[in-house]
Amino acid sequence: MNQTPHPFAPSAAPRGLISARSSGLFGTAHVPGDKSISHRALMLSALAPGRTVIHGLLEGEDVLRTARAMIAMGAVIAPPDRAGGTWSVTGNAAGLRNPRTTVYLGNSGTSARLLMGLTGGFGIQATFTGDASLQKRPMGRVIKPLSLMGVQFEATSGDRLPLRVIGQPQLRAIDYTLPVASAQVKSAILLAGLRAGGVTTVTEPDPTRDHTERMLRGFGVTISRDVQADGSVIAAIEGGQRLVTPGTLFVPGDPSSAAFLTVAALITPHSEVTIANVLMNTLRTGLYDTLIEMGGDITFTNQRAQGGEDVADIVVRHSALKGVSVPESRVASMIDEFPILGIAAACAEGETRMTGLAELRVKESDRLAAIATGLAACGVDVTAGDSDLTVRGTGNPPAGGATIATHLDHRIGMSFLMLGLVTAAPVAIDAAETIATSFPNFAALLNSLGARITETV
Repeated sequence: MNQTPHPFAPSAAPRGLISARSSGLFGTAHVPGDKSISHRALMLSALAPGRTVIHGLLEGEDVLRTARAMIAMGAVIAPPDRAGGTWSVTGNAAGLRNPRTTVYLGNSGTSARLLMGLTGGFGIQATFTGDASLQKRPMGRVIKPLSLMGVQFEATSGDRLPLRVIGQPQLRAIDYTLPVASAQVKSAILLAGLRAGGVTTVTEPDPTRDHTERMLRGFGVTISRDVQADGSVIAAIEGGQRLVTPGTLFVPGDPSSAAFLTVAALITPHSEVTIANVLMNTLRTGLYDTLIEMGGDITFTNQRAQGGEDVADIVVRHSALKGVSVPESRVASMIDEFPILGIAAACAEGETRMTGLAELRVKESDRLAAIATGLAACGVDVTAGDSDLTVRGTGNPPAGGATIATHLDHRIGMSFLMLGLVTAAPVAIDAAETIATSFPNFAALLNSLGARITETV
């Protein structure tokens, strides 16, 4: 008898995947729960006394790392009996505790940065580490403001993991301007600000996703978010507030995950796909705005509010795309979607220009280099600079026929598998296990719509 693996069990995945030309994608699909919201739902539920029920939580490796971390610090987390069920989190009324061992976070940068703020403000001492990719990612942008608040850090390799956080029971409130727009850094400061003396403010030069602010309000915390005349945003939180459990949380489908299905349907002839229950927060929908500007046939139906967020169903039909210039002001709202935009641009007619992409250099991989190298290997005319990318498409699919190095980056892997649906020769990726960090059952879902993704030996 087949049984669904327990969500805390390690994922089993093939060493590689290969994608071949599809005759069309059709049907209705549900993508996994939003990764950003899932992380925050677990963390804030662990801080609140009592039991919080979470529907739609992403059961990907990154989020499961956060779940394990919160358990190590005293929360009681009960996963569902089967995938896609309801999770239950009971916070520790006595407060979080020091984990007994080093907390391993795999590939999850969100877990690392947000937990640094959470533990730093709650007097917890914890050592965080991760896989080879996460250990290369800089944490200095989080360490600097948290140090100003009074959190102490010990590291063996500059601002990289492994890293020991020595939290304090009372922090100093700060007024901090982010040098680079980052929702993770902002969220770390706001979480620490819960335990700071006075009002902590964070100014963003460009607005980033606001899930932390929205969810804190759902837990009874007073927090402001004010848009300034110059487009910057100031978030402010007063220390000393306690969370109150909301009882139930709903996690909508992840728009970053839906992006792969959206682009696949746009570039694959004869396709028509509906993606149900997707988060439509305007700070996360920059890719969809861009694809519509490129000529994409995308409509949003059944628009509604759910759990403090806007949600809709997305209907996508095959379209002839044209190149565009992406405004830098839109970058923060689609920072995770540039790999899949690169795939759309490769199939579009004309030049697509993307600038202001320095942040891609310090993601799970050097995404800017990975996109450019992979596209070139598939026969695409592409140029990459320090912080820009230009893709010149012919209006027809490129040759394909390459094996793409993912560099342990799930979005690189999934993006190039989508390209293989239309190229003359199949496109392979070298490692598929990384996809489980955000999109379990990715290949199976795409194949159910008409894709041809198979394991490699």
